[in-house]
Amino acid sequence: MTTAPDDPFVTHRGLLFTVAYEILGSAADAEDVLQESWLRWAGADRSGVRDARAYLVRTVTRQSLNRLRTLARRREDYVGEWLPEPLLTTHDVAEDVVLAESVSMAMLTVLETLGPTERAVFVLREVFDVPYGEIAGAVGKPAATVRQIARRARGHVAARRPRVRVSRSEQQAVVARFLAALHTGELGELLEVMAPDVVLVADGGGIVATALSPVRGARPVAELLARVNRSALESALVWLNGAPAGRLAFDGEPGAVSLELAGGKISRIYVVRNPHKLTRLDHPAELTR
Repeated sequence: MTTAPDDPFVTHRGLLFTVAYEILGSAADAEDVLQESWLRWAGADRSGVRDARAYLVRTVTRQSLNRLRTLARRREDYVGEWLPEPLLTTHDVAEDVVLAESVSMAMLTVLETLGPTERAVFVLREVFDVPYGEIAGAVGKPAATVRQIARRARGHVAARRPRVRVSRSEQQAVVARFLAALHTGELGELLEVMAPDVVLVADGGGIVATALSPVRGARPVAELLARVNRSALESALVWLNGAPAGRLAFDGEPGAVSLELAGGKISRIYVVRNPHKLTRLDHPAELTR
């Protein structure tokens, strides 16, 4: 898309991408939504547009909902577990606590359990503080109904989100310890960094061999990780989705790992190996509120 640098779409592009990404969990689909939204913006009669930001957020939300509903069947047929697309992010994202939490792998997987409208309402209200009246226009529901949806979604997310926030320094230290243990392959070192009830979720998309269902328990997870071919393993600590994480390479094939912590131990491990979801790890994504 090409347009003037001072066009409102350009000004708010980071915000619009973030809205679409949080509703969809996919950067590729978010970019498609932005393209569709730009075409509508370019052809719109703007004489009656008083608030370009609100207008564009409404447009992107509607397009995201349309796409999310068409993707529902594709995700039902997905081979193995479906995880959000990890994004390389800057420290600026991490410094915005609300934004960092909202784009974390943990939160995005929780949002996957919401229906499309619930997800859009939650994202717009809880992350971007959009007024109920504007959300109503975006999702095509009365404002009173939107309030009820927001309350229901808030309770649903609260029951499933990580209960204790972890400092970035603690997260970074645990990620570093985990990557070091992964390189040694020593069961004791792997067990030391994991909670007894740790869960590993892997996404290979049917393209790369991974566990097709969640692996539960410290010993089964450690034994699985210990079988990694360490002589062909490369890793680096990076910032993904607003938090310290790991960028991996298995025999030259890309991978990404994000960790969820509880009590100083790893409670959940997200491993993305689907190559279609790993094409955006070279340049930081523009995420903003």
